[in-house]
Amino acid sequence: MEESPAWKDDFPISWVDDHYVTRREFTKSLVLLSCAAFCANGALVAMDLLEKHDRAGAIKPLKIGRVQDLKIGESRVFDYPAAGEPCLLVRLDEDRFAAFSQKCTHLGCPVLYRQEARKLYCPCHEGYFNAEDGKVAAGPPPRPLPRVDLRRDGDEIWAMGFLK
Repeated sequence: MEESPAWKDDFPISWVDDHYVTRREFTKSLVLLSCAAFCANGALVAMDLLEKHDRAGAIKPLKIGRVQDLKIGESRVFDYPAAGEPCLLVRLDEDRFAAFSQKCTHLGCPVLYRQEARKLYCPCHEGYFNAEDGKVAAGPPPRPLPRVDLRRDGDEIWAMGFLK
């Protein structure tokens, strides 16, 4: 009787069950796994869109400060419409305020207010936005900053939602 090779002791294969793992079956399982991953990603994107749609319709007014809290030319960060979503409030003149999302429309870096230039500045890639209306003044950002609708009630400043 013939002695079995040494590798068979290290790598035992059940030759009876070997016919269950053909190239066709392996490829079929890869295709099914890829389709399942694609469908799962599609479901996640759909849920995110539905959540954003629900949030967009349910933005509630939020008191973000008082007139005397900011001097002319100063800015301050506040979270709106929810915690973790920073916005920037700027006092332009005695009676004029502007507020924008603090996330740059290029890659999401935080924008800062530069009083001497009266511009919003993104330090990541040298992007500038107009502090009056949030439009792109220079740099790579493709879109203006989302603008927060502000209302003044006496000496209180309220965020009412985002302007379209």
